[in-house]
Amino acid sequence: MEHLSNKRKITIMLAIMSAMFFAAINQTIVGTAMPRIIAELGGMQYYSWVITIYLLTSTIATVMVGKLSDMYGRKPFMLIGIVIFIIGGLLTGFSKDIAQLIIYRGVQGIGAGIIMASVFTAVGDLFSPRERGKWTGILMAVFGFSSMIGPALGGWIVEHMPWSWLFWIFLPIGLIAFVMILFLFPKVDQKSNERIDYAGSIFLSLTIIALLTGFSLVGSGDDFTWTSPEIIALFAATIVFLIIFIMVERKASSPVLPLSLFRNDIVVISNIIAFIINAGMIGALIYIPFFIQGVEGVSPSHSGYVTMPMSFAMVVVSAVVGRVITKTGKYKRYGIIGLPIMIGGMLVMANMTEVWHAVTAMTVFGIGLGLSMPIFTLTVQNAVSPRELGVATSSSQLFRSVGGTIGIAVLGSIMQSRMVKEMQEQAAAAGGGGSLEGMDPKVAEALAPLQSPEILLNQPELEKLLHGLPEAVRPIANGIVEMVRTAMANSLSTVFLVGAGLVVVAFVLVFFLREIPLRTSNQVPGQESGEAAERTPDKMPSNMEGAH
Repeated sequence: MEHLSNKRKITIMLAIMSAMFFAAINQTIVGTAMPRIIAELGGMQYYSWVITIYLLTSTIATVMVGKLSDMYGRKPFMLIGIVIFIIGGLLTGFSKDIAQLIIYRGVQGIGAGIIMASVFTAVGDLFSPRERGKWTGILMAVFGFSSMIGPALGGWIVEHMPWSWLFWIFLPIGLIAFVMILFLFPKVDQKSNERIDYAGSIFLSLTIIALLTGFSLVGSGDDFTWTSPEIIALFAATIVFLIIFIMVERKASSPVLPLSLFRNDIVVISNIIAFIINAGMIGALIYIPFFIQGVEGVSPSHSGYVTMPMSFAMVVVSAVVGRVITKTGKYKRYGIIGLPIMIGGMLVMANMTEVWHAVTAMTVFGIGLGLSMPIFTLTVQNAVSPRELGVATSSSQLFRSVGGTIGIAVLGSIMQSRMVKEMQEQAAAAGGGGSLEGMDPKVAEALAPLQSPEILLNQPELEKLLHGLPEAVRPIANGIVEMVRTAMANSLSTVFLVGAGLVVVAFVLVFFLREIPLRTSNQVPGQESGEAAERTPDKMPSNMEGAH
């Protein structure tokens, strides 16, 4: 679609941005409200699963759509993704327990994966790599804008309305996005001569499911530890499915994820960096509401305002950086600058003791995020030929999603184990003051809910419990609450430190990323047309050979 007029491209981008905003706002609006939802539905031990299932299904959908959209065009998949997302959002609002919430969020994840994969790939269809910097920055700004208004709006809704409206309020935007894509997005000729790689799709999906399920189950209960038979079996299955997948892909005529991509050092290093960044970033940011609402006792609506500076900083910086990348064609420097700033923000998170510390951390983190996040999809798209644009983009999304899912699972497991240890240490330091043993059974029963971290995430319920206790028991109750609050704060510090350590590894890898000039056309040098390439084989610039 590179040949289209600039006016036509802008109208198509408006349609793409509407789909992007619809998917993004439905993700960001949930973050600050999720602790309250979990507190109402119960199932604190399954908290990470609500996030994990969404990332799991979106990851699988992203990979599948990458190759299929190369074959059949982006438009039908964007439309299908929007419909699935609308259905998933509608069902999620009707959830009666944590199991239904997890299942329906999984449906939403399928729609989100299809939309996100199609959106970023469509930008590659419309613009040359050099121009993509600007438009990728704008898409990141759209996501940042949704991140800016989503948390605050989500917190306000969960305080003043039934939480189901979190998933229903923006469904009309989905319908608008559907209509815009339907009428504005052009059709693309199908590559009917290519066969769908069913076997590769199946074994890649099985590999992802076994891997992410294994990581997600660890720490979700006493029966699932790193050495439990179920976890070992899942990781063993991951290896077996991966080996079969590689064998299938080596013989496939049109592989769902071509192994040739991983012979390109730029693709490999970019995807590893994206994997590590998301493991540290998403895994850590998921738990920011725990500090703001649980430790500091801030309401969900005001909690959203605390995270707003991060989104604002990301919107401004990513938009500016995108335009500068388009102008200069240079991108590596922004990773080298941005990642240390992200690390600094996470170190502030690890040491925050007041709300304004969290605001500062969010601002610094947002600046680093805006500088570095747009880069690593751009590097992958620039390093492959246009015919591989879909699978290359989906590979980038795959590594990001898997990294985020594993990060949530591992950091969630760290937080759970650290909470248990901290509770024991706090109880020992209080001389047994946190224990209910030896108390009157009725008093012990009334105080038992205060020992659960869930109670800190539902301030109205906590206040109701405290006011319902006899005056003589309240000092003991306040001591238990403070003990749980301290344990949560210390465990969160550990989570943020581990996240910062992961981003340090990504920062080191940036120095090994080979920077090649951003092309000013979607046509790869020497491949302007098959005939021309055959007639003038000597004219392909030697400095670009490594990019393909």
